[in-house]
Amino acid sequence: MERREEQPGAAGAGAAPALDFTVENVEKALHQLYYDPNIENKNLAQKWLMQAQVSPQAWHFSWQLLQPDKVPEIQYFGASALHIKISRYWSDIPTDQYESLKAQLFSQITHFASGSKIVLTRLCVALASLALSMMPDAWPCAVADMVRLFQAEDSPVDGQGRCLALLELLTVLPEEFQTSRLPQYRKSLVRASLAVECGAVFPLLEQLLQQPSSPSCVRQKVLKCFSSWVQLEVPLQDCEALIQAAFAALQDSELFDSSVEAIVNAISQPDAQRYVNTLLKLIPLVLGLQDQLRQAVQNGDMETSHGICRIAVALGENHSRALLDQVEHWQSFLALVNMIMFCTGIPGHYPVNETTSSLTLTFWYTLQDDILSFEAEKQAVYQQVYRPVYFQLVDVLLHKAQFPSDEEYGFWSSDEKEQFRIYRVDISDTLMYVYEMLGAELLSNLYEKLGRLLTSSEEPYSWQHTEALLYGFQSIAETIDVNYSDVVPGLIGLIPRISISNVQLADTVMFTIGALSEWLADHPVMINSVLPLVLHALGNPELSVSSVSTLKKICRECKYDLPPYAANIVAVSQDVLMKQIHKTSQCMWLMQALGFLLSALQVEEILKNLHSLISPYIQQLEKLAEEMPNPSNKLAIVHILGLLSNLFTTLDVSHHEDDHEGSELRKLPVPQGPNPVVVVLQQVFQLIQKVLSKWLNDAQVVEAVCAIFEKSVKTLLDDFAPMVPQLCEMLGRMYSTIPQASALDLTRQLVHIFAHEPAHFPPIEALFLLVTSVTLTLFQQGPRDHPDIVDSFMQLLAQALKRKPDLFLCERLDVKAVFQCAVLALKFPEAPTVKASCGFFTELLPRCAEVEPVGKVVQEDGRMLLIAVLEAIGGQASRSLMDCFADILFALNKHCFSLLSMWIKEALQPPGFPSARLSPEQKDTFSQQILRERVNKRRVKEMVKEFTLLCRGLHGTDYTADY
Repeated sequence: MERREEQPGAAGAGAAPALDFTVENVEKALHQLYYDPNIENKNLAQKWLMQAQVSPQAWHFSWQLLQPDKVPEIQYFGASALHIKISRYWSDIPTDQYESLKAQLFSQITHFASGSKIVLTRLCVALASLALSMMPDAWPCAVADMVRLFQAEDSPVDGQGRCLALLELLTVLPEEFQTSRLPQYRKSLVRASLAVECGAVFPLLEQLLQQPSSPSCVRQKVLKCFSSWVQLEVPLQDCEALIQAAFAALQDSELFDSSVEAIVNAISQPDAQRYVNTLLKLIPLVLGLQDQLRQAVQNGDMETSHGICRIAVALGENHSRALLDQVEHWQSFLALVNMIMFCTGIPGHYPVNETTSSLTLTFWYTLQDDILSFEAEKQAVYQQVYRPVYFQLVDVLLHKAQFPSDEEYGFWSSDEKEQFRIYRVDISDTLMYVYEMLGAELLSNLYEKLGRLLTSSEEPYSWQHTEALLYGFQSIAETIDVNYSDVVPGLIGLIPRISISNVQLADTVMFTIGALSEWLADHPVMINSVLPLVLHALGNPELSVSSVSTLKKICRECKYDLPPYAANIVAVSQDVLMKQIHKTSQCMWLMQALGFLLSALQVEEILKNLHSLISPYIQQLEKLAEEMPNPSNKLAIVHILGLLSNLFTTLDVSHHEDDHEGSELRKLPVPQGPNPVVVVLQQVFQLIQKVLSKWLNDAQVVEAVCAIFEKSVKTLLDDFAPMVPQLCEMLGRMYSTIPQASALDLTRQLVHIFAHEPAHFPPIEALFLLVTSVTLTLFQQGPRDHPDIVDSFMQLLAQALKRKPDLFLCERLDVKAVFQCAVLALKFPEAPTVKASCGFFTELLPRCAEVEPVGKVVQEDGRMLLIAVLEAIGGQASRSLMDCFADILFALNKHCFSLLSMWIKEALQPPGFPSARLSPEQKDTFSQQILRERVNKRRVKEMVKEFTLLCRGLHGTDYTADY
């Protein structure tokens, strides 16, 4: 490490007095950092100071910067530099200097005990780091020594100052341990040593906390120190006295927050569940806080109620299993559960008048999981106790999910509304989970309440109450199969009786109908009860998302039952589309809904509907195609093309064949003649070409055109066949004029579906050769500006090799140039492009034997590929890509073994390649390991990861943890 320190100035050479790390220069640079208004100078100063901190001179200037006549910012820098030297460059300190360094730090801490607090903390962190590096051998009783030294009477500092300095030191010690860079074996040694040393800390903390004469600032610090130590997994029974003292301190408003933190940290440590007797003693302490909690709620004191809730939840959530196991104490645990229920139902609207209820939601998951994990007999007992509790929970959650009055809600900020929305989603998830425990009875319960509410003539009901009950129903129906529930028909019957006076209620009604769309598909006679509501809502822009997504669900799930309603659905949809009621994304969903709907009709019906649906857009597009390109035209064109491609995404009239032979591309042809989508595409093909000719330069328009065909090809598969020749021709023209990635992606789709069919091979081969030759020209001109095109091109080549390797047999394909370009693409900085290139090579190498031009190019240029791969592993590529390069090595080894064994030894011969950090032995080991492994790809990946760490000088460091 010291060797790297010796050249610390290269980067900061631009900052004046460059490498002269003297006290004066450090002070000048600090002045620049804090007070120079020029951001450039600040950055240079910061860079230079970072080098100064790690330089050998830091040992010298740090102490001088701590002189009493310096300002705190300068002293702070000195203390930080000491901490960095001790924590990162410990191995540079000679053993015989440990003691003097320790003595100097103690003396400085004593000095700063009555000085600047931020400097004191930094010095404490430095001494903590020193202690961790010396424990347990060189400084066996570090903590006890610290306590003894600071309690010495002969110190110049007053007792309280010394006490606070000691507490600061004891607080930062465990924190420094958690973040230290100690190697694993040292970490466990030091942890064990600290566990023993807490015997010197806890009695002191107890004494200070319980002493009536201790000032508030000392007790505050004691609680923080205790908080810090319990995170080292101190046995809970050793913390008992301190936890009890912390509970007592909750009555003191100044100590409340620190006490909560300490108690929660102590209870939440993973090891705590082993100490059941201590946990049982904690329950009465927590229950004893109920009066304080009620008082806080009454007075609107959110901080106090929040803190007490955190304590109750920490005990319940972390230890429900251990506490449920103590069957004889079931009543006290039930009392704790009821206290948490009180916190869940705390009055007020989240997040405006309360922020506590959300803390409790995961507790209810945990408790339920623990109850359901018991053996049958015990589970039955607890089900009896807790089912009523969970029914009560449902009532409480639905009450909490209710919207405030319209007037109040109007005053909420958009951030509060969003937090409330997320809170309701969490409630929804909890309800869905609770269904596992309560089952069908939960749905009946909700249905009865809703029925009573809607049919009672006595009192007028609030829309909020109705909305919440429906929301509960929808939460469950969205993810649980309610098809067998006997209450759904009743619910569907109730929905039209709801008087919808409000947007939130209308939204929930829509989403509830959407959640029941699968049920409607099994009970089509009920569609007519709810469909008019959905179609009516389509006309309301405020219900845009809920009404359109619900219609889409109904059209997808119930399409074979919708022909009687089709004309009406199309007419309403057309009307709202023409009036431009919805935003772009909802218009696209609406087109997808219509695609599902039309799929179930007879071909002539489909064509009739398509005609009326699309004609206005085609006329608009014809007009736009005549006009000169401008930004508003472009938006309109992209919108219309988007509508068409979304319609064609779901308009699928063929019936999928259940063929499990892996041929996912087979479908039965349409029995009644040509596919309607193809008919429409052929009609508008000229028009699309015309639009394209004007907008070829615009990536968005080109992408929108390609999307129409890509979606259609994916949906229609073989039915798309009549369009293949003209589409190949259009794509070729497009790509030759201005190469764009979207054209390559569409070409890949065509290769994937049609290249293996003899009838379509000629146009596809011609297109493949054309785009390849255009892309190779692009490589000659400099492909660095087009990583997206290179990425798509590599994916196309890989697809061609996978589906139709014959494409590589064509004499007009320059396989050598393709190979060399792919090697070049491996060196791109963009990870997706590199991944795609690696994918190409892993498809190419297995074809060496069967495709002669491939075998030839690998023989001639394979060494170049290997060198590029080794350079990448040697440090030129991101470590996240190593698996991809390992795949190439594995493929080379499996399919070109004799060549690889010759190349790898030659390639690794030159000194310094692929990294100056490697010894010849390490390179030799690596090549032997790779050549030996021809079966297990995972092993090759591990070897490459090991090797790349060696190349980067990261082997055995913290950074390896990323793996």
